[in-house]
Amino acid sequence: MSEQDDVQARENEPIAIGGAPPDGRRRHPSDEAPARVAWSQLIEPGDADAGVLIARHGAREAWALLPRGASAVVAAAPSSESARWRKAYARWAPRLSAVDLDQQWERARRCGARLLLPGDPDWPHGLDDLQESQPLLLWVRGDPEPLNREPRVAIVGARASTGYGEHITAEIAGDLAARGVGVVSGAAYGIDGAAHRAALACDGATVAVLAGGVDRVYPAGHAALIAEIARSGAVVSEAPLGSEPTKWRFLARNRLIAAMTDATLVVEAGWRSGSLNTAGHAASLGRPLGAVPGPVTSAASSGCHRLLREYDAVCITGADDVIELLPGASVPAVDEVPSELPEAGRLDAVLSTRIVRTTEDLAARAGISTADAEALLGLWSLTGRVERDGAGWRAVRARQ
Repeated sequence: MSEQDDVQARENEPIAIGGAPPDGRRRHPSDEAPARVAWSQLIEPGDADAGVLIARHGAREAWALLPRGASAVVAAAPSSESARWRKAYARWAPRLSAVDLDQQWERARRCGARLLLPGDPDWPHGLDDLQESQPLLLWVRGDPEPLNREPRVAIVGARASTGYGEHITAEIAGDLAARGVGVVSGAAYGIDGAAHRAALACDGATVAVLAGGVDRVYPAGHAALIAEIARSGAVVSEAPLGSEPTKWRFLARNRLIAAMTDATLVVEAGWRSGSLNTAGHAASLGRPLGAVPGPVTSAASSGCHRLLREYDAVCITGADDVIELLPGASVPAVDEVPSELPEAGRLDAVLSTRIVRTTEDLAARAGISTADAEALLGLWSLTGRVERDGAGWRAVRARQ
């Protein structure tokens, strides 16, 4: 060990990584959970050097190398590129003293977050395709079941979206959710939020992948939306609890959105939009890629047109086009989705093609619950049976 390494080793005393997640369960025989949580506080998401070291030795043994200095890391690394591994150690060393497992367990307890590791039954298998850059873990608020529900589609796009973009997003995301397709996005303003809200409105499965800790709401204006996703779907992140989202974490987060889904759809994206980063990850992973065209004069759609022209993205005009992207997926058409509740006939009888009535008024006239009326109206709107007019609904005349 060099003199410099010896100084670093003395400064970085071994850090205890004992203890267990707040639920007390030990998910793996080797009990890698504490070491992976420790590593997640040390590195930035997608650190392939850490991924290589952990894949070779396991998280616990790889962690034990760090207090021994850069020379120990170089000796244990699977290649002779000593400069690469000394640089990696130099990145990691300044954060060693800040690792705090007890704080992570306490934050998880307070926000109700669950820890998922590779190999767990609920782990999204698509993340394994990221190889050395796959996340070390996922923190999950909500039900992890949607993480592996098949099929799943990523819907991403501009934060500064237009009315056109949000309308198309709501139609496609709602239609997909009504057919049982999981909708995955990033909970941002604009297209992301429209996709999540449409899926929730159809009682579909939706997953929000955050760039910061799952206990830190971002953006703040989506606090209610993120809380609703956590109640009926899942909010996930690889970032340590309590960590703030940063520009590079948003870019790293995008690889997760692309990897955990079967196809990626971009709805409105500027020429340099971050959504194109998600599209790039999808393409590199061999995932199907679609883009919604917009007005040729719209800067908000210039990135989508670029994907269509330069990156072989499929032109998407509706949910049926997205379904065709899914490899071997068996997804029913909207008209085949079970939608008739016993009360449907009564609700249909009180709908008018001329008079607009609120959901509450229709429910009262039909003698059914408001919740049943909302469910039926939402699904009927996807099939074109009814349309919303202001604060109310009316039936759509059958075409002759």
